[in-house]
Amino acid sequence: MVVAPAQKMRVISWNLLHGQKIPPTATQDWQVDLKNAAESVAKKYQPDFIALQEVDFSQTRSAQINQTQLIAQSMNLKYWAYLPTLIGTPGEKWKKVKDLNKSIITERSDLKNPESSYGIALATNQRIKKLYVKRLGRSWIGMPLLIPSDSGKGVRFIYVKDEPRVALIAELENGFTIATTHLSFVPGVNIFQLHKLSAYLKKLPGFSILTGDLNLPGNLPTKLSGYQSLVSQATYPSWKPKIQFDYLMARKKTVASNPTFKYQTLDSTFLEISDHIPIGVELQS
Repeated sequence: MVVAPAQKMRVISWNLLHGQKIPPTATQDWQVDLKNAAESVAKKYQPDFIALQEVDFSQTRSAQINQTQLIAQSMNLKYWAYLPTLIGTPGEKWKKVKDLNKSIITERSDLKNPESSYGIALATNQRIKKLYVKRLGRSWIGMPLLIPSDSGKGVRFIYVKDEPRVALIAELENGFTIATTHLSFVPGVNIFQLHKLSAYLKKLPGFSILTGDLNLPGNLPTKLSGYQSLVSQATYPSWKPKIQFDYLMARKKTVASNPTFKYQTLDSTFLEISDHIPIGVELQS
């Protein structure tokens, strides 16, 4: 049974690129830059829930910051959860997370000897009833990807090995169940992962919302899954968006069976952090 959503809720999705400034600079104050960007998001969107991808935790490259906690505090979001998808640093040396459930870090966690990791996260002002995780697998082949050059001028190609893909899902007391994920950049693999996550969400209670960087352009997630996009907007690259990779989606059948459900896209903005822009939607029943 679908639980009716709250009267109003603002949901944001943002791929952080581990807080990297765009264009990159020779030096960066990671704490200040990420805090300023988070406060700008809070001021513009007034979010009740934010889903985050490409999040660093205690990484040398990003000044050992707990990025999820910093963003949650900057946005005055009381509850947060971070799920590492790998231990180590993507593109360098890393290992698989053995037990996803035990690896979740929240505002209640006692962090005495944190390991460097990288993953996905969420933060909200709504009480969380339960957190779920789902392994989605990965591609055994990598691909050349276009990234901003180190000089800050232009772009360059690098070969990137795919990483484990997972989903972090929060069942909220207000009736929403929101999933965030970052799917593979390898064509076909990301479609398989989307179907796997969609099938898993059917088993969970609540009004289901699927968010994240799906690495699928042209509104393909709507065409290839049981979900419909609530936002139609180019999100990548952030300095001149031409492609939509980031989505906020609701299950088609659920929307059709709830005539009082409405949604409104929130205007996006370039924040000088990340190669993706954040997207948002206001949900209302």
